[in-house]
Amino acid sequence: MEVVEKEKKYITSEELKGHNKEGDLWISIQGKVYNVSDWVKEHPGGDVPISNLAGQDVTDAFIAYHPGTAWSHLEKFFTGYHLSDFKVSEVSKDYRKLASEFSKLGLFDTKGHVTSCTLASVAVMFLIVLYGVLRCTSVWAHLGSGMLLGLLWMQSAYVGHDSGHYVVMTTNGFNKVAQILSGNCLTGISIAWWKWTHNAHHIACNSLDHDPDLQHMPVFAVSSRFFNSITSHFYGRKLEFDFIARFLICYQHFTFYPVMCVARVNLYLQTILLLFSRRKVQDRALNIMGILVFWTWFPLLVSCLPNWPERVMFVLASFAVCSIQHIQFCLNHFAANVYVGPPSGNDWFEKQTSGTLDISCASSMDWFFGGLQFQLEHHLFPRLPRCQLRKISPLVSDLCKKHNLPYRSLSFWEANQWTIRTLRTAALQARDLTNPAPKNLLWEAVNTHG
Repeated sequence: MEVVEKEKKYITSEELKGHNKEGDLWISIQGKVYNVSDWVKEHPGGDVPISNLAGQDVTDAFIAYHPGTAWSHLEKFFTGYHLSDFKVSEVSKDYRKLASEFSKLGLFDTKGHVTSCTLASVAVMFLIVLYGVLRCTSVWAHLGSGMLLGLLWMQSAYVGHDSGHYVVMTTNGFNKVAQILSGNCLTGISIAWWKWTHNAHHIACNSLDHDPDLQHMPVFAVSSRFFNSITSHFYGRKLEFDFIARFLICYQHFTFYPVMCVARVNLYLQTILLLFSRRKVQDRALNIMGILVFWTWFPLLVSCLPNWPERVMFVLASFAVCSIQHIQFCLNHFAANVYVGPPSGNDWFEKQTSGTLDISCASSMDWFFGGLQFQLEHHLFPRLPRCQLRKISPLVSDLCKKHNLPYRSLSFWEANQWTIRTLRTAALQARDLTNPAPKNLLWEAVNTHG
């Protein structure tokens, strides 16, 4: 045993940090160092997660995102080096133990009938929408059909979300079909775009310069640190805090809900920009075909309404109902703690607890929120089927309490209050034309959640 130990080669964590640039990407998992410079191009989760965490130990993130079968593929990337100063925090030990227990209990594989029931409800809703538009002449029937279409989009998006995190169907092939159908074909939002942004969001949860889900300049800013025109490492450009941004942000606590009602327009635009960009996109042709399906049936359906006022009403009604989902995603993060800089693999659990808020509701409303009201549980165990999130919630809460970490579960009303308060705080700071930067760290700490 001593001979084996002497043959091991070691590098320090400081030396590992030097391997974090394009073409030279090393990571550590359980103290073993791997070179993933070439693999990053083939990584199913995209290049952003690896690029953001390169040069660090990423054991917790690896456990969170990969099934047990993934461990067998690591050896071909092994550099022969081990970390000489590899340590595991008490929080990480408990997190890994909890993940192992869930695996032994089969929770990651027990998906229930959520997906089949949701897809069935989506199919029924789609038929009702078609009947309401094509067979009914009442304006109220047309209004109700538009609202029901918004609910359909919400439920379909949850299927797309679930299928992006784990296999919800019997095979990977059927899972891809579910992704394209529920995302591209029915909602008009590309699953490729969703994977690109969503994986980055999970890895860099609430990092102002790495998490795209917080980068809504010039319309919204959740922190006055955006007033320094920080650079987005995700989009590769500076988020300018100019006159237009200042004007819009000054009133963001008033415009939040109206903007959410038309937020889908931005998602459609982002989808098109990605699919027709030079960036490498997995299954580009399949994604484009799915989007073409949406932009065939949706305009045709709207055109079947008798006049333009009813067409506008129908579209706005569907957007308004679906805005509840967009608002929910904002509630989960806007009022939570934020930071600047790349994510750290050494405080995975801490960063997820810091950057998320749960929304408490009765179990009868789980279908409506798609399980994502348990946002912290989902961020810690993204491969866990949504039907298991309520079951593990007490265990996550206990673990947070044990390590003195935040576990915030608010009612839907309270979460809205926290979010508007956060937006209002940043808006008032933006109105200070003489001093656009935060007055001081104490002032910002007192006036901003997190």
